[in-house]
Amino acid sequence: KAPLTRRRPPPSKSAMAPPQHDPRRPYKRPAISDQQRRRDSALQTQSARRADAQARARSLANSLLSPQPSSPAAADQPPPSPDARGERGHDPTVADVASAAAKLRGPDQRRWFARQIMLPEWMVDAPPHLARDWHVSARPAGKRCMVVSSNGITISRLRNGTILHRFPSALPNGSKKGLSGPASSYSILDCIFHEPDETYYIVDMICWRGYSLYDCTAEFRFFWVNSKLTETSAGDPPSTYHRYRFSVVPMYESTLEGLQAAYSGSTPYVKDGLLFYNKHAHFQAGITPLTLVWKDNTCSQYLIDTDSEGQVPTEQHVVLELQEDGKLVTSDDPPIAFGSLDNEFIQKSNLRPGNLLRFSVRDESVKLVDGKMEIGQLQLAGKLNRSRTFADSHSKVLFQYAARHAPLRIEDLVAAVQSNSMEIESTDVEMQG
Repeated sequence: KAPLTRRRPPPSKSAMAPPQHDPRRPYKRPAISDQQRRRDSALQTQSARRADAQARARSLANSLLSPQPSSPAAADQPPPSPDARGERGHDPTVADVASAAAKLRGPDQRRWFARQIMLPEWMVDAPPHLARDWHVSARPAGKRCMVVSSNGITISRLRNGTILHRFPSALPNGSKKGLSGPASSYSILDCIFHEPDETYYIVDMICWRGYSLYDCTAEFRFFWVNSKLTETSAGDPPSTYHRYRFSVVPMYESTLEGLQAAYSGSTPYVKDGLLFYNKHAHFQAGITPLTLVWKDNTCSQYLIDTDSEGQVPTEQHVVLELQEDGKLVTSDDPPIAFGSLDNEFIQKSNLRPGNLLRFSVRDESVKLVDGKMEIGQLQLAGKLNRSRTFADSHSKVLFQYAARHAPLRIEDLVAAVQSNSMEIESTDVEMQG
């Protein structure tokens, strides 16, 4: 496919305006990526992937819960197999995994916790059936974290595993006051902490009172979090036994009305783009095309990535991870290689596998092939500090490139919804006929 063509971005608007086109022919922006193929594949393999993820969790849990080696000889023993039993003679629970993971330190801890959050791909193509199969919400600006309440305490952890807050809350068993049921019963929420109003905005629910929602659809999880949170006082103003307020991010159907509400409606928090959830998607840890983030200059202050001084660089910057063989890859699973470094340069620059490196990209070195971005030349711009856990994803690199040249506009999303509505009306007419 030919490279994206440059065109002038539309003026900033406080409200959406439909694109100008022949109403008899639904407008469709040409696809520039293979994102839709991956969405279809993710839905088709969802059940099998979930079973695989549970097997990996059991394997990880058994390894973490096995007694620590007390001698060099014991340290050489292989970890338990995935079918092994825990110390109490049964398969470890999610609570066991969380408890064992808390003992991890350093890079292992950061990577383990970062992999537990469901991370959205960046929307580079509007999904078909957007109005029928997707929810949309206005994403709060802030710190993405997991919040766990259990044993009379509530702990929030950032994506890199570091503790953001340790506090009492009105979540189930989140404080010493009003413990109900087993004290070890836990709840896990996927949140964004919004510092201006010191509120945890809930974007998803993983577990509630020990009941796992991993295998539940997004549509059910959103219903559940809204209904269950109202059974607590977690949404009340802060108090002695409730340090921070919790609030559910409003979720809408991706109709014209829902898109309008998310994009232009007022919110108690600063917006940072829109989040789209496929209604049928289970909770999947890691990057998934069944959750998407989109933004423009109207609904986000941070459309294009900035440098360390907060300025938009002349050339696009990408963050890639250095692997053992010298390849420079994204954080996708499987990773996508954008280039490589030779051993002499790696040694001379005192680089190590696992380092996250920032590169600048010249426009003329970029091309799109079969829905994937290829970069002909990378210029090393520096090494990142340890606070960051993962490299950029392929979809983020492509979104950033498109944002500079041919962005996916709000008018394109409106057109996709309108096209979906016309298809539904056409189907209804055929059925009636």
